[in-house]
Amino acid sequence: MGEHFLDAEGVASSILAVPTSLISEIGGAISQVRTNHRIRCPEVRLIDDQGNQLGIMTPQEALRIAREKELDLVEVSPHARPPVCKIMDFGRFQYEQKKRNKEARVKQSIGTVKELKVRPKIDDHDFATRLKRARTFLMKGHKVKFTVRFRGRERAHPELAQNLLIDFFEELQDICDVQSAPDWEGRQMTMLLAPKNAILETYRKELAERVEAKRVAKDTELKAKQQARGQTSTDKENE
Repeated sequence: MGEHFLDAEGVASSILAVPTSLISEIGGAISQVRTNHRIRCPEVRLIDDQGNQLGIMTPQEALRIAREKELDLVEVSPHARPPVCKIMDFGRFQYEQKKRNKEARVKQSIGTVKELKVRPKIDDHDFATRLKRARTFLMKGHKVKFTVRFRGRERAHPELAQNLLIDFFEELQDICDVQSAPDWEGRQMTMLLAPKNAILETYRKELAERVEAKRVAKDTELKAKQQARGQTSTDKENE
């Protein structure tokens, strides 16, 4: 019995940092997590919403405790013996996980290279359009690669491409640095610009503020739903 308890204790302590380890345990497939009445094993080891271990009991008893707190019973370690369940707001957990996944995707997109293709001879309108797009990309933390494509005899006048690329940089130098100076790349001339560190920090801060604002709004919505659910339960009991 002592050995069994130590094994279970080790599993339980390893999943207290929910939701990270929960995702590790179930491979990120939230839809496959067993909750509430779907947990049908003979007994479970229960952890409450504060991280306290409440011991081994039947799923029915664990669910009763969760319902008293108006929360859900979630199986976070199905392969333990007995399986480990945690009391939590599963709806909020799903929302937080989606938010983390979204933040991860956004962070992965920061620093990607956006390519803008131009010709050696470009009119003012096209220049302004490319310039606007480049500034937008740089302000969002992306690098910008300008590619000048030559046709026929245009290659005999590389100075046109060099001057054009320099013009782009001069218009953008307040927010970027040259990572790769104008140079030949096959039959094309390219230049790579990278946003300055201050721009990256500003964008990350603005992104974090937007994410936090959405989180606060969602939390407010969830609390309102919980209060409405609690009021409905009280009305039914009064009946």
